[in-house]
Order: sequence, then C-alpha cells, then structure tokens
Amino acid sequence: QVEVVESGGGLVQPGGSLRLSCEASGSTFTIISMGWYRQVPGKEREWVAAVTAYGKKNYADSVEGRFTISTISRDNAKNTMYLQMNSLESEDTAVYSCYARGVKMYWGQGTQVAVSL
Repeated sequence: QVEVVESGGGLVQPGGSLRLSCEASGSTFTIISMGWYRQVPGKEREWVAAVTAYGKKNYADSVEGRFTISTISRDNAKNTMYLQMNSLESEDTAVYSCYARGVKMYWGQGTQVAVSL
C-alpha cells in the first residue's frame, strides 16, 4: 500500500509562483512514476505533468515552459517530488492532486491553488 500526501497550495497573484510537494510513503519500491492532475469544479480532470522513476519528464501543453516537475527523490520508504509553478495564470486555479503509479494508482487528497488579484 502507498500513501500520498500533497502540500504547498495557496493563494497567489497572477504572475506569481508556488511550489507543490508530494510525498509517497509505504511500498514505494513499486512506484514507477509520479505526477499531477488538476481539476476545476464542473470540468474534467486535467493531467498536468509526470516524471518516471528514471527521470523522464512530460508536461501538458498548457503548462509547458511554466511548470517544472522534479525528479523523484527516494529516502528509505518515502518518495518525494515537487512541482514548481511559475508565471501562474488565473486559468491555473484548481485543486491539484498528486498520484503515484505502482501496481495501481495511488492518489493524494489534493491541494487548492488559487491565482487571483
């Protein structure tokens, strides 16, 4: 079993930056990738970015060049990954959820990001 916990959301002005953290614990040796989705109420969930255990990174077109996902840092039974979000726009406002992919998908509870004046 894997537990996923996100942190780092908040309110930021347009053009600002935030860094989200994601920590996976438990049977982390099974994890082959980690990433982020986001969702706005009333809209479909949108994939944002992901990184494999080997360091390959991918981004949605909507965040390419503005968001940076870190490699997965492994320490005992914990995997940590970060999403650095720069040049934030109002359209980035959403609940951001981290996932860890192993034998199945493991999800965190989500963290709210609000971009507003």
